[in-house]
Amino acid sequence: MATKEVKQKEVKEPKAARVSAAKKPVKTEAKTATVKTKVVKAAPEAEKVVKKEAAVTVKTKKTTVSLTVDVYGLDGKVVGKVSLPEEVFGDKVNKKLLAQAVRVYLANKRQGNASTKTRGEVDGSTRKIYQQKGTGRARHGSIRAPIFVKGGIVFGPKPRDYNLSLPKKMKRKALFSALSAKLRDGEVKIISGLETMKPKTKEFAAVIKNLEIAEKRRKVLVVVAADLESVKRAARNVEGVSLTATKRLNAYDVLNTKQLLIMKDSISEMEKHFSEGGSK
Repeated sequence: MATKEVKQKEVKEPKAARVSAAKKPVKTEAKTATVKTKVVKAAPEAEKVVKKEAAVTVKTKKTTVSLTVDVYGLDGKVVGKVSLPEEVFGDKVNKKLLAQAVRVYLANKRQGNASTKTRGEVDGSTRKIYQQKGTGRARHGSIRAPIFVKGGIVFGPKPRDYNLSLPKKMKRKALFSALSAKLRDGEVKIISGLETMKPKTKEFAAVIKNLEIAEKRRKVLVVVAADLESVKRAARNVEGVSLTATKRLNAYDVLNTKQLLIMKDSISEMEKHFSEGGSK
């Protein structure tokens, strides 16, 4: 009898262990299911946070610039306001196009007249300078060889043409990008009354001082509507100041200056000259 009871206990114990072991996986599966549901619920909130951060970064990158700017007089005081053309001053800044326009401009300024003489062009005898063998020295056939003093130059520069071409539409677009960048940086000022100025350097220096742009080593580009001789004579002796007409304005001149001083009358001429229908 004792042996039968022992066997029954041994049989019952594995069954209980099996039941308990079978119940445990069910609990773990339920836990994992709850965890999954929590993750799914939290995901949309995280997406919202990411979207908000992205919207903030987009807003910071897009800077709106007002095209209505102040017009200054010769005394440096505001005398009115003017609306700048959106096509010229509100364009998107294309850095790659600006780099290309600057490269073309600088290449076209090169003269390309550097020249050197080869061994066939320099002065000197054509005879063999010493015998081929028996001297213990290296073999040489001409005193005009590049190894000797006053000999020819190897692979030296020769006159060449460095000119590059850029389509007119790309030139105009590069100019608009440069002007738009200057306006966004706050380096554009509109002035009126320059045409009434006397051809005196002292008067123009006073105007620059009144506008608070008379800093040392600061380049100022004055854009006039036409070739005004009085303004040209007044500004030519002021350090750091250069003068150009509206029709000769280009992207390199705009980028190579720290402050743009544009006459009020040249704005309409600029819009007319550089428009799609006007001359380019």
